[in-house]
Amino acid sequence: MRERAGESHVKIWLLLGANRWHVTAVLALVVFVLFVALVTVLPPALLPQLRSGDTIETMFSAMIGAIITGVTLVVTIGQLVLSQENGPLGEQRDRMENSMDFRDYAEELIGSPSPADPSAFLSDLVGVAQQRAEAVRDGLSDIDSDQLQWEVQEFTESLIGNSEEVREQLDGATFGSFDVLFAALNYNYGWKIYQVERIAHDHAEDLGEPENTLLTELKTALSLFGPAREHVKTLYFEWALVSLSQLILYAAIPALVVAGVMLTTVEGATLPGRTFGVAHMTLLIGAAFTITLVPFLLFTSYVLRIVTIAKRTLAIEPLILRESQR
Repeated sequence: MRERAGESHVKIWLLLGANRWHVTAVLALVVFVLFVALVTVLPPALLPQLRSGDTIETMFSAMIGAIITGVTLVVTIGQLVLSQENGPLGEQRDRMENSMDFRDYAEELIGSPSPADPSAFLSDLVGVAQQRAEAVRDGLSDIDSDQLQWEVQEFTESLIGNSEEVREQLDGATFGSFDVLFAALNYNYGWKIYQVERIAHDHAEDLGEPENTLLTELKTALSLFGPAREHVKTLYFEWALVSLSQLILYAAIPALVVAGVMLTTVEGATLPGRTFGVAHMTLLIGAAFTITLVPFLLFTSYVLRIVTIAKRTLAIEPLILRESQR
């Protein structure tokens, strides 16, 4: 995925791969260092202003209001997500029937009952596509067309290699940790479907009914992976947003306590002195300010991942939206 997007390892790690607590910690460290550095470097008149009781009161009273408002909004988002799971009996029955119809179709494709584990289910679908790609490679190997042979060889080797890599990533991945969806994002099934269609169209005069059947079967296997991945993505979004609501509620309590303590007990002369040229008051206020921002930083880290996934999976059909893939 990183190679297709043409982006750095660091960016992919920050937006998608990293644990969201680690990203939150990095963001908190950046906020604290920038706050302390700017207050220390900016004109000296800023430090007396920061030590003023009125400034501390204004700053942390505003943070208390922001924390309460922000937590309320995030919890509301979580409730909206949960509301999608509620509905009358008829709607729940329709959901169940649609899901079972898809599983029955997948069972016919896989040749065995569809696994209940999301990672195993996606791995089996990728495995079927890999097997059918190998069948295409072998079935079209006798056709007398150098161009067709080269295109089929390049395409099937790419598909088989990508399938093996994704299945390895899915092996042992646990839903809820993002590993399952991260591996699924590495499988660019839309581009593969397009290549099957292009080969069938560009070399129609060289292909007979058996060869077209092999290509159609490969396209069917790839097409089934699309809705399966979207379903797993939807479940992950719901899981992540509910988890985010819980974490923000947990983080809001110490943030409110710290803001209340700073508001009621800390004054300009509470912590005199300097260390390495940095005023102790600056360190205290910077640390307290960073702690009160933790709920917002958690929200930022989760939303960064969610919107990045949404942007990369806007099209379920074979449409290439990013310039880097064209």
